[in-house]
Amino acid sequence: MQANQRKPLIDAQAGLASPLGVMISHQDRDTMAMVRAAIDARRMRLAYQPVVLARDPERVAFYEGLIRVMDTTGRVIPAKDFIGAVESTDIGREIDCIALELGLGALARHPAVRISINMSARSIGYPRWMRVLKRGLAAHPTVGERLILEITETSAMLVPELVIAFMQDLQAEGVAFALDDFGSGYTAIRYFKDFFFDILKIDGQFIRGIQADPDNAALTAALLSIGRHFQMFTVAEAVETAEEAQFLMNLGVDCLQGYLFGAATLKPDFAAPPPQAPTTRNRA
Repeated sequence: MQANQRKPLIDAQAGLASPLGVMISHQDRDTMAMVRAAIDARRMRLAYQPVVLARDPERVAFYEGLIRVMDTTGRVIPAKDFIGAVESTDIGREIDCIALELGLGALARHPAVRISINMSARSIGYPRWMRVLKRGLAAHPTVGERLILEITETSAMLVPELVIAFMQDLQAEGVAFALDDFGSGYTAIRYFKDFFFDILKIDGQFIRGIQADPDNAALTAALLSIGRHFQMFTVAEAVETAEEAQFLMNLGVDCLQGYLFGAATLKPDFAAPPPQAPTTRNRA
């Protein structure tokens, strides 16, 4: 067998799974079982990553709430191990429901904070998800204007007409929408001008090492131009170095997100209890 040839997971002649294929299949089933158990036991949390203003990186524009699924020991099950498999299933919809519920609860408890929550376009037609949304919006008068719903470019294009109508209804209540991972998928131009996203998040593949990559610099500049034309607030994702941040500031991006400004954490600053005032004792 040549070095560049790989043994298939399924033997074409025997129709039997190879040992590697069987191992992967078992791992997938075990992971899905852990995710199912975590949902049933509510072992899910939001980790919050700050999105800062490019003109003043000390100021947080909003936080992105990223769902974290834990096993029985409290360790996080990596999203990459299951998110692709559950995206089109009821498990994916249940994860969206819990993420939204947690985010809306945080917004109600912290009235000075804006939070973005990821969702799939598939959840628009999921009755439970819509009930969670409506209940959360009714719980506090300012929740809607502080909620941002993030939809990936790929997801938005699954049912563009439905997404457009959904966005128009919710934007009337103050909810903002972000087009996530822009540039990683395929957005038909004929739909793009009808979406009216409020925020454009540029995929991290164009950001890493941008100051030394003329191609990525040109592509990012073009994506920013599209955002400005459609009056969208622009966010550069996956910013990890000061050099990348400075280059993006010079390009005119509105916000920056990435490890340079903070990793996602289950204990964000806005949720920390206020410091206790020192107590004094009367002396006799």
